[in-house]
Amino acid sequence: MKKVALSTDNKNKVKEIFAILSKYDFEIVTKSELGVTEEFEEIYDTLEGNSKLKAEKLREYCDFAVLADDTGLFVNALNGEPGVLSARYAGEHGNSDANRKKLLKNLEGKLDRSAYFKTVIVFVDENGDEYVAKGILKGTISTEERGENGFGYDKIFIPENMDKTLAEIGAEEKNKFSHRKRALEDLKNILGDRYDSSSC
Repeated sequence: MKKVALSTDNKNKVKEIFAILSKYDFEIVTKSELGVTEEFEEIYDTLEGNSKLKAEKLREYCDFAVLADDTGLFVNALNGEPGVLSARYAGEHGNSDANRKKLLKNLEGKLDRSAYFKTVIVFVDENGDEYVAKGILKGTISTEERGENGFGYDKIFIPENMDKTLAEIGAEEKNKFSHRKRALEDLKNILGDRYDSSSC
């Protein structure tokens, strides 16, 4: 079994990644379990840049593989906002209620409510080699919040070909097709059979 550290303190995100990776032969260690208290400030204007920064920073604290991700919600009618600033769209980092309210306000009167989530994962293996994986989930922004599950923008995002928000769908169903799930599947394809249980 290979040990992998996650470069995040977001409890919801950790829970989601744990669930998606549960069938893989990884021993997952969170950032806090490593005793890392340093905040890895997202200073770049791309998801790729921030994911790479967080992965490389965490790698300084351990000698095994690390996984970092950055996710953004891109709304077409708002020229891609909130994008890389999704977690701090309304100002305060991680204030999901304020972020959703600001987005709904900015979309008032807009006919085009199409949007997509994009997750970029950077995986640095025990040898220091870097791999980049991506996942996209297209959909639309609802006119009001719906559902009690999920986190972030889940209450206002309706996946393509569905009529429920991610918050109405529930975590188990969401994890079958989410942007993070697709990025992790992309990573699995990139890594090949290196982390299959038969090869560990």
